[in-house]
Amino acid sequence: MGSEIVHIFDTTLRDGEQSPGVALTVAEKLAIAHQLNRLGVDFIEAGFPISSASDFEAVQEIGRQIDGSHVAALARCEAADVEAAARALETSSNPRLHVFIATSAVHMRAKLNLSPVEVLRRVDQFVREARQHVEDVEFSAEDATRSDPAFLAEVVDAAVGAGAQTINLPDTVGYAMSNEYAALIAAIRRRVPDGITISVHCHDDLGLAVANSLAGIEAGARQVEVAVNGIGERAGNAALEEVAVALSARFDHWGLQHGLRLEEIYETSQLVSRLTGMAVQANKAIVGKNAFRHESGIHQDGMLKDPRTYEFLDASSLGQGSHLVLGKHSGRHALRERLERLGIAYSADDLRHMQRHIKAVAEGKNSIDDQELYGIWEQVSRETAGGRHGS
Repeated sequence: MGSEIVHIFDTTLRDGEQSPGVALTVAEKLAIAHQLNRLGVDFIEAGFPISSASDFEAVQEIGRQIDGSHVAALARCEAADVEAAARALETSSNPRLHVFIATSAVHMRAKLNLSPVEVLRRVDQFVREARQHVEDVEFSAEDATRSDPAFLAEVVDAAVGAGAQTINLPDTVGYAMSNEYAALIAAIRRRVPDGITISVHCHDDLGLAVANSLAGIEAGARQVEVAVNGIGERAGNAALEEVAVALSARFDHWGLQHGLRLEEIYETSQLVSRLTGMAVQANKAIVGKNAFRHESGIHQDGMLKDPRTYEFLDASSLGQGSHLVLGKHSGRHALRERLERLGIAYSADDLRHMQRHIKAVAEGKNSIDDQELYGIWEQVSRETAGGRHGS
């Protein structure tokens, strides 16, 4: 694969904000956009301008203030949408107009009430119209994975012929298996001319969004559409942090580059979580609270001897820290390490008694923090002192 680049197209502010219960203000969107720019994403999909006045304003302001990442705006294949997106992008020095239309039979019939011929006509018309406003046009075939392959090929030909430089093939409802998605991406990749970028956009309805995105990349896609923390419609989108770190950590497999500053990953995750009100699950890969925490005594012993025994990722390079947690499964090695780090003197008897207390206290809670450890140490010290005095 050489050292080709996979472009990161972040849709946290568009598809991510469509998560039920999430409504970001313009100021909040700007804060996230600036952090995404620091992170180094190639494209920030800033909103869907026709959908609301605040989305229009957000795209304008992000375009005005962001000068590193390219700024994208979404539009249906409709005149008013394309016009609104183009006007909102006028403030951006690096604009992308992203047009889409559904191509599956169920969408064309039930949602659009359009025939395949009419859909093809709209693809040609509105990609050309978008190109009259901006140089950089992306076309998405909504519900590509449930579309008739022959018709989808016609749609792609029409979009490329009308001037789209990026062709996105979304797994809109999280339907595809990884091998199916890879086959689709490979077939379209072979079909389009050199210089056309194939993009993947996967949803997580079956828990396969990251796996499918990576399968698409392996099949030739060189843009991946992701959202921070995997937020988005229904079960969400492919998680930016998981895709990016998989590419970096297993460069030996992929041989592909991206431009993200991975040390900004954790801060980006935390900011998005705070502003959207969507908590990050504790066991979430890369950015979850437990991603680099160890409670099992066997694991803690390995970590103390060589962190590579249970962590092949460098937590500090991702803006995180690695922690040994004192809990009901912890061993004496982790307790000794924590006591020494806190500067607490202890005897062999103290260590044995403290471990017994910790296991009893931890039965009803997740872990023992430093303050609680001090309390246990003081209690054990009194007990052992009393025992010595009594003898």
